[in-house]
Amino acid sequence: MARLLIGVSGGIAAYKAVELVRLATKAGHSVRVVQTPASLQFVGRATFEGVTGAAVLVDEFEPDPSGGIAHLEVVDRSDAYVIAPATANTLARLAAGHADHLLTSAALACTAPLVLAPAMNNHMWEHPATRGNIETLRLRGATIVPPGTGPLASKGEWGEGRLAEPAEILAAVEGTLSGFPSLDGLRVLVTAGGTREPVDSVRYVGNRSSGRMGVALSTEAARRGADVTLIAANVALDVPSGVRTVHVETAAELDAAAQEHFPRADLLLMAAAVADFRPASAVDEKIGKEGREKLVVEMEATSDILAALSSSRQQGQTLVGFAAEHGEGGLERARAKLERKELDAVVLNDISDPSIGFDSEENEVVIITAAGDRSVPRGSKDAVAAAILDRVIELRGERANA
Repeated sequence: MARLLIGVSGGIAAYKAVELVRLATKAGHSVRVVQTPASLQFVGRATFEGVTGAAVLVDEFEPDPSGGIAHLEVVDRSDAYVIAPATANTLARLAAGHADHLLTSAALACTAPLVLAPAMNNHMWEHPATRGNIETLRLRGATIVPPGTGPLASKGEWGEGRLAEPAEILAAVEGTLSGFPSLDGLRVLVTAGGTREPVDSVRYVGNRSSGRMGVALSTEAARRGADVTLIAANVALDVPSGVRTVHVETAAELDAAAQEHFPRADLLLMAAAVADFRPASAVDEKIGKEGREKLVVEMEATSDILAALSSSRQQGQTLVGFAAEHGEGGLERARAKLERKELDAVVLNDISDPSIGFDSEENEVVIITAAGDRSVPRGSKDAVAAAILDRVIELRGERANA
């Protein structure tokens, strides 16, 4: 278990830091808390002291009960420093290297991993100054736990800026300590789910993809510090806060969303099951059964979204396709897809086994690359997602060193 220093700055989201401290303590970590004077307006130090059993420090001139200079002693005894919430003002101070109170002084003195969980009004989060500060801190090695989207403290406000959930923050901290390969600073685009192509105003042609694999990839990428956008085709699953989600229904809508977001992506994970064919002419009413013994629907091919994105790729972009194959010959077809679409990798899963097919909570895949194949044994889709991202990071490193 780790020794965590948790810094709490002065925003309304400070109340969620109490839950973060509780979860970290429950997980067996040793926790110390430092607060800014402003944060005391939201949560008193007695609350944190009651959870941790340790004195909370606010003023850098007040002595640490263990002796020594407070801002040096607390960081020397920490395996990671987490600031949650990190307000816009705190981010600006950290980016500028200020040391005007204990929280910022401790950050300058800290050589352990620094994890920042921003929280603020959506307009403040989107401001170029804040985005610049985030990028500065990220380039210096800080891990950023992106804020979520939802109702904000200001009455009637809705947008991106909510503090990530405490469990997500703790997972990011533990991931940093475990040394998993990081995606910090990368922009990751994930597609998930299955498209639905309308026949009439009631019926559609679709597939059985639930989107579990794509959501697992989004969750894991965000946990590793990536800026994640998820294009979700008819996905009914919960998506973690901090993942930007674009909802679509048809292949055409998914195509348009992918074309919009792909130019800014460093990594594309094309996990969605996109329809190969759609009705040539959907009817804008319900087709009745009366007087019919048959219904013939003429189908036409949809666009090959992944091939089109590959043809427009920019230097430094990594593209990973997914192939759901049924039984014999699947490996050869997946390899052909890798070459035909000029991808960096194809993830193959055999849907002939219903226990790892559509909507299953487990998966078993083969990651196919030009350098060879790597099998990922059966496990949860979260574990498989981690293995896929591990291999992707290796591929990017190999290409950078080539």
